[in-house]
Amino acid sequence: MSNWRDQALALAGIFQSAVLVERLAKTGTAPLEQLETGVYSLFQINPDRAEDVFGGADRLLPGLQVSRQLLRSRQHPEYTDCLRYALSILYLQRQLSRKSDLLAIIGSRLEKAKVQADHFNLTHENVFSNLAGVYSDTLSTFRFRIQVLGDFNFLQQQRIANQIRTMLFAGVRAATLWRQLGGRRLHLLFQRKKLLAATDELIARIESSNV
Repeated sequence: MSNWRDQALALAGIFQSAVLVERLAKTGTAPLEQLETGVYSLFQINPDRAEDVFGGADRLLPGLQVSRQLLRSRQHPEYTDCLRYALSILYLQRQLSRKSDLLAIIGSRLEKAKVQADHFNLTHENVFSNLAGVYSDTLSTFRFRIQVLGDFNFLQQQRIANQIRTMLFAGVRAATLWRQLGGRRLHLLFQRKKLLAATDELIARIESSNV
């Protein structure tokens, strides 16, 4: 069960990032705590446990709730764009996993970005700008690129564009964890019940500890 639990956490990380991308693109804002979780995850290189990537399972409650909705119904009109972003993130991560040169560049630049984040804070504009630059110089060079839909007035603002790229980057980080834990796209079809049971258990545990 623990492996399904860990896969459920990683999947929630992907969905949480995807929802943040959608919210930023359509409304220009997103919860700061959730943005912080995404940025934090990018700097966790050798975590002991899956939840350590995100700073604790409770930090993924919004993503777990989205994951539960989508695992229950497969299609949910409220999360159409979110699901598209999540599947695109999984595809992009698979492309990246075959590029050892880009992975080395990302690792090196994330080390430098962490120094900057330690100096400012995780959600400082300079940190978003730096991480968005890493994403643009590496993941945006693939032929396949994630098309973000939203309000043009928000999408053209550099600050928001940086946050969107950073959350896509965080989604790829969660997708990397998902793959490392044995997660596959087919699991979303054929192992939905196991993932849903693990997701329900995680949500119940988090909500009971918050009472």
